[in-house]
Amino acid sequence: MPLLFNESPKYLLTSESVTEGHPDKLCDQISDAILDTVLRADPMGRVACETATTNGLVVVMGEITTDTYVDVPSIVRETLRNAGYTNSDYGIDAKSCGVSVSIQEQSLDISAGVTVALESRGAGGGEDLDSTGAGDQGMMVGFACNETPELMPLTVSLSHRLVKQLALVRKEGILPYLRPDGKSQVTVEYKHGVPYRVDTVVISAQHDPDVSNERIERDIKEHVINKIIPADLLDAQTKYLINPSGRFVIGGPAGDTGLTGRKILVDTYGGIARHGGGAFSGKDPTKVDRSGAYAARYVAKNLVAAGLADRAELIVSYAIGVAHPISVSVETFDTNHVPNQKIDELVAKHFDLRPAAIIRNLNLRRPIYQQTAVYGHFGREDLNLPWEQTDKADILRKEAGL
Repeated sequence: MPLLFNESPKYLLTSESVTEGHPDKLCDQISDAILDTVLRADPMGRVACETATTNGLVVVMGEITTDTYVDVPSIVRETLRNAGYTNSDYGIDAKSCGVSVSIQEQSLDISAGVTVALESRGAGGGEDLDSTGAGDQGMMVGFACNETPELMPLTVSLSHRLVKQLALVRKEGILPYLRPDGKSQVTVEYKHGVPYRVDTVVISAQHDPDVSNERIERDIKEHVINKIIPADLLDAQTKYLINPSGRFVIGGPAGDTGLTGRKILVDTYGGIARHGGGAFSGKDPTKVDRSGAYAARYVAKNLVAAGLADRAELIVSYAIGVAHPISVSVETFDTNHVPNQKIDELVAKHFDLRPAAIIRNLNLRRPIYQQTAVYGHFGREDLNLPWEQTDKADILRKEAGL
């Protein structure tokens, strides 16, 4: 059972996030920008696109099956430019960096299993929604809790907001000496399962070489931390660690190699919930690593929004080429307000977790993915994401008798 649901009177939980200039997040954004470009012209395109980056170089590889043309180098350079990498001193420059591309079509064996699911291969075939098989095997996790208005853990919500503010003050020139790379980490103290105070805030921000640590610490506390974390969660015992390693001049791809899909807990629930293991970015919605995780969040969020539980975690598993999930389980961590058996029945009745149904019901064959590649895929009230809708909450509440 995850630590979040510990019955002890006091404990600490921590989550992190990273800026859009972090090398791993650069790769996520490039992979999802390529996916969006394909889906914009070819909604049925198949994409499994990976990106790697190091000092002065971006490598794009993977499998893409589509009738449309994708100008990968231009997408790479635009993504780097938008993230702020316009100067070679920052570790990579959108204008001059090398771009290497190695793309092939999706394996015919995988394509066949996805295009015609196991249920449709028998005599007479299956239902229309049985026609699409899962693009891979695996376990996908969705989670929601009532700690925040967006029904996300407070730790990860604050972490995302801090790095988003860090990018804002850089782009708007409030702190012009900042560079694109950066991280946040927030530790929250809980009492009997309820967030009580922020214990520690960690901010690491890349910066120009001629800025003192004292100025950086003063400015980030004033313009980032105090703008984001509610004052009633801060007290005299809250610890602030701002650039705790000292200087942070060398960053981005020059300081650390980046890879698509390496920030999976930043993308999801900050380590507060389980994780199925699959990354999201660069994958079209036939890949249940992505669509299954989005559907699981949709279920969990609607259960909590309906008041059936204060916390809900849904785990769904698939086999490659098979439409129906292998298993579906809901955990409410003893926070349920109706019997767990009733919750299981309502999930089975109101949520179709076959890949074709998920794609149809959440309208996933659209270019909506690059915007999710930074600041988390869930709890995004700044975006109109279909898996964040709580349109099932009323019927769930009514049928649960609440």
